[in-house]
Amino acid sequence: MTDNPNVILIFADDLGRGMLSCYGQQHFETPNIDRLANEGMKFNHAYGCAFCAPSRASMLTGIHDCHQGRWTYTKAGIYKSISTGEMTHSEISELIHTTGLQAGPDDVFLAQIAEDAGYVTGQIGKLEWGFATTGARIRRHGWQYHYGYYDHQRCHGFYPPFLFENGQLTNIQGNTHADCAKHPNSESAENMEIRRNRQGKAVYSQDIFNEKIIEFLRNHHDTPFFLYHPSQLPHGPIAVPDIHPAVKQSSELTAFEKEYASMILRLDETVGIILDELERLGIDDRTMIVFSADNGHEVYYRQERRTTGRQADLEGNRFDDITTKFYSETCGDVFNGNDGMGGLKFSSWEGGTRIPYMVRWPGKVTPGSVSDHMLTNYDLMPTLADSIGTEMPENKDGVSFLPTLLERHEDQQRHEWVIYASRLGPALVTADGWKLRYINRTDSFQLYHLPSDYREENEISADHPDLVTQLSGWMLNACDGDYQNGTPGAHLAEYPDF
Repeated sequence: MTDNPNVILIFADDLGRGMLSCYGQQHFETPNIDRLANEGMKFNHAYGCAFCAPSRASMLTGIHDCHQGRWTYTKAGIYKSISTGEMTHSEISELIHTTGLQAGPDDVFLAQIAEDAGYVTGQIGKLEWGFATTGARIRRHGWQYHYGYYDHQRCHGFYPPFLFENGQLTNIQGNTHADCAKHPNSESAENMEIRRNRQGKAVYSQDIFNEKIIEFLRNHHDTPFFLYHPSQLPHGPIAVPDIHPAVKQSSELTAFEKEYASMILRLDETVGIILDELERLGIDDRTMIVFSADNGHEVYYRQERRTTGRQADLEGNRFDDITTKFYSETCGDVFNGNDGMGGLKFSSWEGGTRIPYMVRWPGKVTPGSVSDHMLTNYDLMPTLADSIGTEMPENKDGVSFLPTLLERHEDQQRHEWVIYASRLGPALVTADGWKLRYINRTDSFQLYHLPSDYREENEISADHPDLVTQLSGWMLNACDGDYQNGTPGAHLAEYPDF
């Protein structure tokens, strides 16, 4: 056990890899996240999912999000009824526990891999499952200590009047907004005033999480631990106490863009706090840090005639995400947050699903190494199991990438393909870079060759009919016989009376 590493998983929310300077961001630097890359391994070909709920579920279960009936999630917003007096905490928990699929006795989740190996496990930050969860569910997933939000909709505000610690509601003094002070999602003089009005916004959620992370590390530094920090940052609407000094004087960014950049920089500061604390406790050299995100880039800094979003370009031409899509230059994204790829969050384009991924493990991972190994978020479970020397449960979809981390490339097994769902249907990417998209709206397929077409501009299904037939067969099998399993609705369970 003493040779096994501590493990910290930092999971950013809606963080396009182009927002990090180690992936090419030009308007500011992310020195602490860059340090993870410079002192560890950076991956260029990592996949999340099209949006947050399936990405978290697939990572925590080790199962991709195109299966039929393996797990479900429920809608957000239910916890606001505590503030309005419509429901009690116990009533909400009962409703969640009786809606959709519940974990079976043989289901094994990510944290249980570590817990069964004798690790102390902790989860601090945004809820780790779906859009609404409970303390009992988090504990069932293997987290011995847990602190944070239980409702995704409340995570759209950064000043919660209450959070939860091990299932118990804890009030946050000075935060008085029932919706956690969720801000408007566009820029105007009025909306800027709302954002900068500090009334009822005493404590920023990331500051609370930073304190709890330090507390967890100090309490458990002398025993192996697995700490998971799913941050809200930089998911919008934009909310930050002040503009970060690193971008405050920038002449290239608007005030709104500076605020969004400051959310990235707040996350970077958290990474720095963790690194500093590991050194202070003398455990830096035996701690593995994994940094990733749930999905690709999203634009929260939309401003008229400057930056659009996924709906249309600067000329007003609307996207259908079938033949037209978001690109940074046509939509005015000054940050190029999707790193030059096409598309944004919710789509099956690369810009919606390719994520930053890096692993720092002193003494094991060569500093500054870069890998083109194709991995996906459901590969973390077998990698964790391999890293701490424990057995993997059966019927999982992931492939351990520990051999790549240790540069034992001859031992590295590879995915023949990875798959993920989206609103338009599933997408499948092969190890040699062929990508097949299923379009449910037209019951058709699109084929791209990513090594020669990074931006997915050249649809070539007509040139390769045999390949389309082969890949569509793999896709249909992965979707358990129904392409509609590769859409978000296949996993959504509706509350009966809410």
